[in-house]
Amino acid sequence: MPANLTFDALKSAVDSGEIDTVIACICDMQGRLQGKRFHARHFVDSAYEETHCCNYLLATDMEMVTVSGYAASSWSRGYGDYVMKPVLDTLRLIPWSPGTALVMCDVLDHHTHDLVPHAPRSVLKRQVERARAMGFEPVMATELEFYLFEESFPELFDAGYPDPTPVARYNVDYNIFGSSRDEPVMRDIRNGLYAAGIPIECSKGEAEAGQEEVNAKYSDALDTADMHSIIKLGVKEIAQAHGKSVTFMAKYDHRRAGSSSHVHQSLWKDGANAFYDPAAPHGMSKLMQQYLAGQLAHARDLSYFLAPYVNSYKRFCVGMFAPTKAVWSLDNRTAGFRVCGEDTKGVRVECRIGGADLNPYLACAALLAAGLDGIEQGLELPPAINGDLYQAGDVATIPNSLVAAAELLRNSAVLTAAMGADVVAHYHRAAQWEIEESLRVVTDWDRARGFERA
Repeated sequence: MPANLTFDALKSAVDSGEIDTVIACICDMQGRLQGKRFHARHFVDSAYEETHCCNYLLATDMEMVTVSGYAASSWSRGYGDYVMKPVLDTLRLIPWSPGTALVMCDVLDHHTHDLVPHAPRSVLKRQVERARAMGFEPVMATELEFYLFEESFPELFDAGYPDPTPVARYNVDYNIFGSSRDEPVMRDIRNGLYAAGIPIECSKGEAEAGQEEVNAKYSDALDTADMHSIIKLGVKEIAQAHGKSVTFMAKYDHRRAGSSSHVHQSLWKDGANAFYDPAAPHGMSKLMQQYLAGQLAHARDLSYFLAPYVNSYKRFCVGMFAPTKAVWSLDNRTAGFRVCGEDTKGVRVECRIGGADLNPYLACAALLAAGLDGIEQGLELPPAINGDLYQAGDVATIPNSLVAAAELLRNSAVLTAAMGADVVAHYHRAAQWEIEESLRVVTDWDRARGFERA
């Protein structure tokens, strides 16, 4: 669905004094929104056409370190500018920030004004265009899980992130009374995001103390990724306004369940779900079978885009609802790929591999690339695997480390063909740096294990 503010409506709101600030932002490699806050009058007078940002925003790590080894951005190239091109049909109100609107921007080359190919939004746009050239509209939805804590972000930062206190003290999965303690924050999250033009369906307590889930209605792939990024921003800012904090880490504590971002997918044609065939087994059309077969064939290759950090792989453990096998099943939460809506017009593929730390543009793009390859190659879908898939043997597994995932990405012919060799090399370098930093840093675990006993 489109966002909830037209440019003409924005100009009127600026004239009346209702809006005084416009946030123009891009999505960085880590899935965060980066950009500028404009005085609204300047935005509607001129900045709506374009503004600029340093090109290091797509070549830094989580801590904004200027990482060496990128071909596109470096000290030797001078860290020049990118063009931020506002996409005006993404304009929306941000009701939890008074007098504020937000617009997503595409990232363009400063000289050619072409899309920067490794910008996350560009990567997804390329796969959406590929699907449309085949006659299909990719429709997706992401579920987001996170933990909500009593302490504020500054409190935890200043204390070095000791054990934070979950707002819910016990597992309140689906529990209405148990999750009522979270409700002052979660109600503001639901209502704030909905008023921002994001069609929130529901929130719920998840499968661990303090864990929450928020779900938005499905939409076209690009809008889904835009909404995902804004949901994360909104959740953090609204929690902060309540003096609390959240984390979207895939695994913030080894003793607790990880946080996921399941991605629901289907292809539509002429306003109908092309994955549905009432005459086919389980209602799965041949197209859907080929799409899912492509994702199974390339699941290991694309795992970096679903689990991009060293921490991401600590989520994949037995018995905590994160899958460990890259197989498919019917309505089975132990599978990497689950078919939902069996025998209905809503039949779809749910990829359960991704963590809440994924970049939604890159994850959706990689899943699309694999699925479309399955259609182009006419791949046959292997039989579903049922039962407790944690115990399944002789099946494809999800890589157990970022080291393995990075190597699979580097050697992936299908992702190189779909995204371009330069894009794959760019994100392989991001993975390498994450690995290098994790090997360099001494952790609390190292000290606790070895300080006295080594």
